[in-house]
Parts: sequence; C-alpha cells; structure tokens
Amino acid sequence: MASTDTMNQTEKRHAVSLASIFGLRMLGLFLIMPVLAIFGQNYPDYSPMLVGIAIGAYGLTQAFLQIPMGMLSDRIGRKPVIVAGLLLFTIGSVVAAAAPTLGWVIVGRVLQGAGAIAGAILALAADVARPEQRPKVMATIGMGIGLSFVVALVAAPVLAEYIGISGIFWVTAILSALAALFVVQFIQAPQQAAGSREVIAVPDEMKQLLKNTQLLRLQSGVGVLHLVLTAWFVSFPINLIEAGLNASWHGLAYLVTVLVSFAVMIPFMLWVIRRQKTVLGIRVGALFLLIGFAVIASFSQQLPALMLGVTLFFVGFNYLEATLPAQLSQHAPAGSKGSASGIYTTFQFFGAFLGGTLGGAISAWGGHNAVMIFCIVLLLCWLLVTTGMKAEKPTTRVTLSLPEMSGQQANLMAEQLTQLQGVEEASVVHTEQTAYLKVDPKLYKPEAVKTLLSGVQ
Repeated sequence: MASTDTMNQTEKRHAVSLASIFGLRMLGLFLIMPVLAIFGQNYPDYSPMLVGIAIGAYGLTQAFLQIPMGMLSDRIGRKPVIVAGLLLFTIGSVVAAAAPTLGWVIVGRVLQGAGAIAGAILALAADVARPEQRPKVMATIGMGIGLSFVVALVAAPVLAEYIGISGIFWVTAILSALAALFVVQFIQAPQQAAGSREVIAVPDEMKQLLKNTQLLRLQSGVGVLHLVLTAWFVSFPINLIEAGLNASWHGLAYLVTVLVSFAVMIPFMLWVIRRQKTVLGIRVGALFLLIGFAVIASFSQQLPALMLGVTLFFVGFNYLEATLPAQLSQHAPAGSKGSASGIYTTFQFFGAFLGGTLGGAISAWGGHNAVMIFCIVLLLCWLLVTTGMKAEKPTTRVTLSLPEMSGQQANLMAEQLTQLQGVEEASVVHTEQTAYLKVDPKLYKPEAVKTLLSGVQ
C-alpha cells in the first residue's frame, strides 16, 4: 500500500510532466518581455504603444478564457482542452513569427493567450493525485512557472541577439507543438474524480466571492503586481541600453539580480512565517517594489543604481508572487478554492494586459520615468487597500467522499462537521457526494471525522 506521506510514482511523473508543459507554455509568453522594447524597433510600425500592447496582449484573452476553458475540461475532458490550447498557442506563435509588423505580432499574442490551459492542467493534476498529495503536485507546477520566468529573463536577450524576435516565436511554436504531441502520446487522463470545486471555478459562486473584501484585496494585489511588471518591461530594457549595457549582457544582469534577490527574499520569507507577520510581509514586499522603481526613476542613466533597483524589484515581486496565492488559499471558503483561484488568475492576466497597454501609452506620452511614476502611484494605492487586510491562521484543506444524501441531510452534516475539533469550515455538496473542509492541522482529528461518517447510512 502506497504511503500517504509521499508522492507515488504516478503522482511524481504527472507532477513533473504537467509542470514542464505548463512551464514551457509560460516560457513562450514570457520570452519576449525582456527584449521586445529593444528588438521591436526593427518593425516598420514600431512605437512604444504597440510594444506595450504586444507585451500584454496575451493577458486579455487569457483573462477572459481562463475560467471557461477550465469548466469546458469538466465537460469534454482534460486532454482535449490541453491539446487544443497548446495548438492555439502554436498557431499564435507562428503568426507572430511570420509577422511583418508589430500589429501582426499583437494578433499572434492574442492567439497565444487564447490557449488558456491553466485550469485544465490544474484539474488534471488534481485528478491524478490523492487529496493529501495535491498541494505538492500543485507546488511543483508553481515552481515550473517560476522557473520559466527566470529562464525567460536570462535566455531571451541571448536568443534575440542571435535569432531575433521572429526566431524566438519559432522556438516557442516548435516547443508548444512538441508539448501537444507529448500530451497526446504520454499523458494519461484518469477518470475525473477530483472535487472540481477545489480546482475548477463554479459560476454560481462567483458573485458571492466578489463581495469578499479580503479576497478582493489579494486579487487586486496580483492584478497590480502583474500590471507593473508588464508596464515596466515596456521601457526598462531601453533604460539599460542608455545606461551603457549592451543588449547581449542583459541576460547576465537579470540572472545576477534575480539570484541576489532570492538571497534576500528567502530569509525574509522565513522570518515572516516564523513570526506570523503575513500582512506586514505583504506590505514590505510592496515597499521593495516601490523603492526599486524609485531608484530606477531617480538614477535612470547610472548602471549600478539600475541594478540595485532591479534587485529590489525582484525581491518584492518574487515574495508577493509566492505569498499572495498562499493567502488566497487560506481566505477562500471551504469548497470554493477553485472559484477563488479562477477570479485570482483573471485579475492576474487582465493586469498583465493593462500593464502592457498603459505602459506603452504612458511611455509614448511621457517617457521611461513617467512609467515608473505611474507604477509607484499604483503601488501606493494598493498599499492603502491593504490597510484592512487580515491574516488567516494556517489551515489545510480536506476533501471527503460521502454517501448519497438529501440537501437537508447535507446541511445537518455540515453543521456536525463544523462542531468537530479542528474543523474551521465545512461545505457539503450533496449533488457531488462530497464534503470540503478547512481544518487546523494542529487540532484536526481524522478519527473523529471517520466516526461521524460511519454513522451516516
């Protein structure tokens, strides 16, 4: 019998495979961000505005299709949606690779974003993993996304130097096509038995969740975070050129600053966790971003100062990118994590679209420093929003299978579950024959739950 404490071989294989597929797709989206502001000048219709739209365009279709594609995977299966999404991404990459103008690059980026497979991949990850191992599988996928961002920062300047923007898009087209073939040939899609409410959005829950002010603070936070990221990349690579750093060295500069930022961020994160200062940590993370942008705006022609500003930016960005989803999981009601995550990613990708578009418009109007000032003002506004943010005590989620019961019996069962020691919240969905719990891992007694369920006929 497989241990419930570690992932089995099937879970490990799927975790690595799905993380690789998701990571490759996100790599294709990230690769042009550090270089388009520079190499986009080779297109005849170049303008800062079009560069910004091209950087963020994927976020528009991604934001609108993220939730529908995830729900579609519940109806027609995970693999068809994942394969179709990867093929859409491939088509978008080909359009962008063959694009004679930035206008056509934008069309390709919109098509890339239309291949919104995140929901389907996460749902498939939940299908193949036991409930107690799902957090580890999801964390592996999350690390794949983070790694793809770092690889894009380092590799993009080198690739652009040798094969150009068009070549980068051809590379992403080939990789996404191979990923689609890999899914068809090697990814097994088991029976969809996972509780969809913890993974896939449920439309009926959306309106209620949008009224949750604590969740809105987190969702607005990730929207602002990705807005300032894409707005920043509209102009910052040109800052580096003007400060005397050749484009071929940008990758090394990003690598050094990212590594230094992790050396600062990880001890800070551990301190926050030990002291349980989550809200303070979020505010300090935003302050790192603010100070980084202020340094870049104040010393835009001085390379050492720019490197310091970039390092501070990455400390704040990496900390918030890891912390905000974790807090979302804590604040989301039992049985509604999938819906809360769907809204969260919609904010995230729409923020990326707005950042590119507004960053391009502001850069065309007022130059590089105007973009930095815009980002600073936006971050200050979000800091004000965090004044009402509350920290939730650490909880874990438990999914239970139940026998068939009526709606009245389900309500009674939810009340009985919440009276057990360690159970913070309980949601019983009788149509799914499933109970979703938020529990305090230090107090939760699985034996007490088993005893309660043993009395259900």
